[in-house]
Amino acid sequence: MTVRPEPASYPSLRDKVVFVTGGASGIGASIVEAFVRQGAKVAFVDIDVARGEHLVDQLAGAAHAPRFLPCDLLDIAALRAAIETVRLELGAIGVLVNNAANDERHELDDVTPEYWDRAQNLNLRHAFFAAQAVRPQMRELGGGAIINFSSIAWRSGAPRLVGYTTAKAAIVGLTRALAVELGGDEIRVNAVAPGAVMTEKQLRLWHTPETTAALVAKQALHVRLEEAHVAAAVLFLASDDSRAITKQCLTVDAGLR
Repeated sequence: MTVRPEPASYPSLRDKVVFVTGGASGIGASIVEAFVRQGAKVAFVDIDVARGEHLVDQLAGAAHAPRFLPCDLLDIAALRAAIETVRLELGAIGVLVNNAANDERHELDDVTPEYWDRAQNLNLRHAFFAAQAVRPQMRELGGGAIINFSSIAWRSGAPRLVGYTTAKAAIVGLTRALAVELGGDEIRVNAVAPGAVMTEKQLRLWHTPETTAALVAKQALHVRLEEAHVAAAVLFLASDDSRAITKQCLTVDAGLR
């Protein structure tokens, strides 16, 4: 059984400038669409140009069509440049969603120092530097919201995912540290830890109907997790409705953990 949440309306997000990493597909694309439906001014970066442009075309009729900027998040200079471009074109960024990640599987004995560094850079490093780059803009606005992406995978461990799960554990530490560092600027920093969300990529590369059904059966709520469930949590954490919430990690896993 699949239950799609009816999206709430958050007036505080209307006309807000939102920056999403990894927004061209999967959970990221759902987040972009959710903010656009709220009337926000959304910019997103991704290395997948074709999917990024397709998403823009899909949402072209919205009050504020999203702005797509191709960007490789391994290149911090390019990330900083994209954030500055958004400031100049759309205004100061009030919401940052550090969604981008890569849960590539790997055999333990095959991991090299170079592979390890790349895994941490893909899943952790850019989140810090994006937060650092948007801080002056949020300070200018009198506050803001940063939502980082962790995962439930690090809490119980997961096979062939040591690099990814290590980075996702570190995201929680980063979130808590940034919440303290940026609280004086009225910037809230929280994390979201999704469970077994069945994105197109997961179904194409890692899961079958049988493994999906087995995961759903293990959950307290027997619903198939989809991108919209996670996007709904992100909207709440970005909105003024969560104005007193910071330094937290919100799990969205239907009770799997």
